[in-house]
Parts: sequence; C-alpha cells; structure tokens
Amino acid sequence: MNKRQLGSRYEQLAAAHFEKRGCIVLEKNYRCRQGEIDLICRDKQYLVFAEVKYRRSEAYGSPAEAVDCRKQKRIREAARYYMYSHRMGEDTPCRFDVVSILGDRIEVIENAF
Repeated sequence: MNKRQLGSRYEQLAAAHFEKRGCIVLEKNYRCRQGEIDLICRDKQYLVFAEVKYRRSEAYGSPAEAVDCRKQKRIREAARYYMYSHRMGEDTPCRFDVVSILGDRIEVIENAF
C-alpha cells in the first residue's frame, strides 16, 4: 500500500468517525489553488474543516504535531476559498479540527487552531 492509499484509508476512518458522532460529511479531499482540506463536515451549526494525520507510533512525534503553522495557514486559506465559492458569509460559524490517528486510536481535537 502506497502513502496515498494509506492516507485515503485513514481519511475514510476519520469520515466514518465524524458520521458516528452525527456529523454530515460534505467533502473529502477538497482541493483548490490555496491548498487542500482532508474533510469538510457539518456538525450542527458548525462548518468543520478537518485535517487527518496518522502515525504508526510516536517515534517522530504525535500526529497532531505535524499540523504546523504553515499547514494551518494553507488550510485556513483553502477554507476561506471554500466558503467564498459556496456563497457562505463570513458570519458562518466554523472550526478547524485535527483528527489524530495513532495506531488504532482516533482522537478529534476540536478547535485545534
């Protein structure tokens, strides 16, 4: 299994996790010139932009630590474009989550940045 397939597998797990929590998955792997967003969901009144990170172990740090300032900026820019292109106002409540997958454990960090 290559990196792309592995990433896709864990993004599917994260999407299923959000759905179990009652969220509606709107987009998977949303791409635009500004960047990429792994998952875009609706959680009650919130529009959720989620970054999924997987690590087999913590030998190279936790999965969430991989979402650095540069990555956060690109996700915010892509989210801004998504909202603009879907005619959503700036008053649309949204949040940025990180889905940290370590081995078999899935943790959603709401409002991570």
